[in-house]
Amino acid sequence: MSESNAEAVASAVASATEAATEAAAGGWRRATGIAGVAIGVVAAGAAAGVAIERLTVGRGMRQKARLALDSAGPYGGLRGTPGRAYADDGTELYYEVDDVDPEAESALTRRRRRLFGRKAPAPVTVVFSHGYCLNQDSWHFQRAALRGVVRAVYWDQRSHGRSGRGVAQTREDRPVTIDELGRDLKAVIDAAVPEGPIVLAGHSMGGMTVMALADAYPELVRERVVAVALVGTSSGRLGEVNFGLPVAGVNAVRRVLPGVLKALGQRAELVEKGRRATADLFAGIIKRYSFASRDVDPAVARFAERMIESTPIDVVAEYYPAFNDHDKTEALAHFAGLPVLVLAGVRDLVTPSEHSEAIADLLPDAELVLVPDAGHLVMLEHPELVTDRLADLLARAGAVPAAATVDGYGSTSSTAGPG
Repeated sequence: MSESNAEAVASAVASATEAATEAAAGGWRRATGIAGVAIGVVAAGAAAGVAIERLTVGRGMRQKARLALDSAGPYGGLRGTPGRAYADDGTELYYEVDDVDPEAESALTRRRRRLFGRKAPAPVTVVFSHGYCLNQDSWHFQRAALRGVVRAVYWDQRSHGRSGRGVAQTREDRPVTIDELGRDLKAVIDAAVPEGPIVLAGHSMGGMTVMALADAYPELVRERVVAVALVGTSSGRLGEVNFGLPVAGVNAVRRVLPGVLKALGQRAELVEKGRRATADLFAGIIKRYSFASRDVDPAVARFAERMIESTPIDVVAEYYPAFNDHDKTEALAHFAGLPVLVLAGVRDLVTPSEHSEAIADLLPDAELVLVPDAGHLVMLEHPELVTDRLADLLARAGAVPAAATVDGYGSTSSTAGPG
C-alpha cells in the first residue's frame, strides 16, 4: 500500500469511527450513511474501515446491474432434503442433505467391498460448516461437484441463513461463543449423521466451529471422523489481524468498534435502512475483503454480496466478540493422524494465510495449500482448485473413487453436472 493510500485509509477509518461513535451516542439519522459503511466492513468479515474507491457508473445503472445479476446468477440455487436440529438452548438449526446417486452408490459399494471386505461399511458423510455472515450456499461450487457422489450435509449456523435466531442471544442478550457453535455442530451431526464415518469441512468461522467440536467431543473425532478440511480459518490470535490497514486505522477501529456495534445492533431497523442506502459502497467493501482476483465473475461477486447483506446488524454484533476470544490451538491435536487439508488464499485480509500455516505447523502430516491470487472467499474465487483438493482429501478418506477429477465448472467428471 502506498503512503498516500495509507493516509487515505487512516483518514477514512478516523471519519467512519468518529461518525459511528456519534451515532451510538444519539445522532442516528445524521450518521446512518457512515454506519452503513461500517456495518458493511464488519459484515464482510473485516472488523476495520477501508478506503472507498470512487464509482464512475451512475447509481441507476448499478441498481439495474444488481437486479440483472440477481435474476440471472445461477449460484446458491442447489437444494437438498431439508432437516432441522435443535441446539442445547432450543435454537432451530436448519440443514440439508444431499444423498448419493443410486448409480454412483452401486459403483462405490463395489469398491468399498474390495477395500473393506464382504460387508460394506456405512457411507462417509461430509459435513460442511460455513463462515461468518454467510450461509450454506457459500459452498455452491463444491456442492455442485460432489452432488450425487458422496453423502453431504450443509447447515446454516445459528442466526444465519434459514436457521432460527439464537435463543440465548435473543432471550438472554448474550453474545455467541465459538464453543456454542461447536455444540450446535454436534446437534446437527446427531440429527443428520447419527452413524457412520464423517468428514468435517469448515470455512473461516466454520473451521473454528470444527475445532470447537473437537475440543468438546474428542471421542467423536476419535471414533467417527476420518478426514478434516480447514479453509481460510484460524486457531486463534485473530485480535492481531490488521485487515490490510495502517496501524493508526487498526487501532482506531479496535478501540471503538465493539461499543459501536453493540449500539448499532440495538437500533437494527434504522441502521439497516442506512446500510441499504449505501449499497454501492457496501458492494465495494465486500469485493475488497472477499476476493483478490480482478477478474472475479460479477455474478459470483453479487452472490457473495447477497449472502453477506442478508445478515442483520444485530447478528453481526452478537458474533463479533467471539473472534477475539477464539483460541482452539490445543484442539488441533485431536486431528493428528487424520488426513487433513489446510487451504487459504495468500491475499486473504480477513484471516491471513499465516494462520493456516500455523495450523499446518501443528499438523505436520496435513496438506497445506496456499492459493496465490485468492482472498477470503477462496472457495468461490477459485472453486476448481478448492474442489480438486477436497476431492483428493475425500479419496484419501475412502469417501470417493481415487480416480475422481475436476472439470472446468468445478464438478467431478465421473458424476452428473452441477444441476
